[in-house]
Amino acid sequence: MKFNNHISKKPGKQRKAAYDAPLHAKASKLNCNLSKELRAKEKKRNARLTKGDTVRVVRGRFKKRTGTVTRVDLKKCVVFVKGVIYTKQNGKEVQASLQPSNLVITAVNSRKKEEKKPAEVKKAEEKKQEEK
Repeated sequence: MKFNNHISKKPGKQRKAAYDAPLHAKASKLNCNLSKELRAKEKKRNARLTKGDTVRVVRGRFKKRTGTVTRVDLKKCVVFVKGVIYTKQNGKEVQASLQPSNLVITAVNSRKKEEKKPAEVKKAEEKKQEEK
């Protein structure tokens, strides 16, 4: 039974809506589960994938492989991981595109936390480290 008249049940219309969605809406589709260690540390279940994160593949052809994220494609909602490659028929090696739902983040890019802090806070922290 359909409860909302503005959302279609038809799969074709669902796919079209996902394809035509604006980039800020597609960005939420790039969230990925955190590993158990990171969940305990960050007190969060998932996080947005960014370039430089270390991930482990948990589903599909490349299961149990780990690597760092080299590229995130917002338009196609896929991620490219260093070390996850396949060989084409002509012998050329190509990075495989992976769905974020098939990955687990094992280490977060350290740059993320630094970007969130204002310049004044960074300077104060640097002074504290120098004093120690």
